[in-house]
Amino acid sequence: MTADAIVIGAGANGLVAAHILARAGRRVLVLEQRQEIDGALDAGWVPPEVVSDLGLDRHGLRVVRPDTWISVALPGGGRLELSQDAGRSAVAIRRVSPADAAKWPAFCRRMHRLAGFLEALYRVPAPDVETRDLRELARLAGLGLKARRLGKEAIVDLLRVLPMSVAELLDDWFEHDGLKAALGAAGVLHLRQGPRSGGTAFVMLHHHVGSPPGVFRPPLSNMVEVLARLPGVEARRGARVARITVANGRATGVVLASGEQITASVVASSADPRATLLGLLEPGWLDPEFARAVRGIKCRGVAARVILTVARDPGFSTLAVAPSLEYLERAYDDAKYGEMSRHPYLEARAEDSRVVVHVQYAPYTLADGAWDDARRRALGDLVVEHLAAHAPGLRQVVTGCEVITPQDLAERGGLTEGNAYHGELTLDQLLFMRPVPGWSRYRTPIPGLYLCGAGSHPGGGIAGAAGRLAARQILKGVAE
Repeated sequence: MTADAIVIGAGANGLVAAHILARAGRRVLVLEQRQEIDGALDAGWVPPEVVSDLGLDRHGLRVVRPDTWISVALPGGGRLELSQDAGRSAVAIRRVSPADAAKWPAFCRRMHRLAGFLEALYRVPAPDVETRDLRELARLAGLGLKARRLGKEAIVDLLRVLPMSVAELLDDWFEHDGLKAALGAAGVLHLRQGPRSGGTAFVMLHHHVGSPPGVFRPPLSNMVEVLARLPGVEARRGARVARITVANGRATGVVLASGEQITASVVASSADPRATLLGLLEPGWLDPEFARAVRGIKCRGVAARVILTVARDPGFSTLAVAPSLEYLERAYDDAKYGEMSRHPYLEARAEDSRVVVHVQYAPYTLADGAWDDARRRALGDLVVEHLAAHAPGLRQVVTGCEVITPQDLAERGGLTEGNAYHGELTLDQLLFMRPVPGWSRYRTPIPGLYLCGAGSHPGGGIAGAAGRLAARQILKGVAE
């Protein structure tokens, strides 16, 4: 079989890339190893360009922003609920700390301004800091001018905040432990670091991009479901790519696990960079230094997903167990030594007849062996125990429990070390250094082979942005 372009992976980025290429007249084949689409809503800001380019709003796209974006259980009883409206959040904060409520509007204003600057960076290819191209230099100058227009206060904030730990930032602003933990947890999502690690303030801002002031979690959407229904591309499920074929130094197609060979002049992979470049290419095609850089991409999965089936309303729509920044740091301490957190950070969301729980930290690699059924049961029991401490009666309504560890994500979804973002959002793996320095523009050293997944700029938690930017780069390369 022959196609103009093969896209590996039918997630948001892969499907966005496929449809943009198809609308440019290419015959596109999408290959996905999983048989079924997960019907759950996907977390991630959907950039407006992705929506407009593909007309997703006309095809049933739903973007859901839960009115209460986080509800933190407080040690003394009760909960701190932060909403999509910064004013209502201030009222809730005032009940636990009038001093923090007074600072909340200024904090929201300044963080939202910084997130707006990041948003501008995320909607375009990463800056090329080595370029001599006049158009690229003009774009870099434009970004500098945009930063200058932020004003002195924002420029100081930008230079000061981005390398900070999220704990240091929040300790400067607030006094209440629950408020700081609610915000600080965004700085360590899917990250093998604690809130006192440098650069986690940036990660908090990353998860603020595209959201209203005072909201530090991305919205949910049915984007993948909508993209899967769109006509124009052929998609094959249960089609695992075993190898990317190369001839005369150029990508020529793929070989499936079934042995079928498919040829194409373009192969775009939305799998993570390590899986693509080290797992699907035969050794020898990559320069040793480049291969070493790819091998060094940090993909340390630390987040598990626990899905509880419930017989009736669990008593909450959303519930987070994160009483303080110190609690988050101690949870991370366990992961440093290859253990699942004895007191994990939990963020639970009730939907229909189930409760979906983000669990951190649950490391991909355990010091005393691999994840087995006993360890999965232990993690599930731990999650129920910690949630039930703040939701009386939960134990009585739980009828089932599924535990998905980073190891499961690696085995089922092909995610290197089970990292959902295809590479950690650390300062040395962002912008022009994502996935590795010198290769942030979706190309690879193999002509015809491109990266279009979350392992490329702008990273995880932003639905379809990398796929769109990669497709535009592919079309630009073909035109040249």
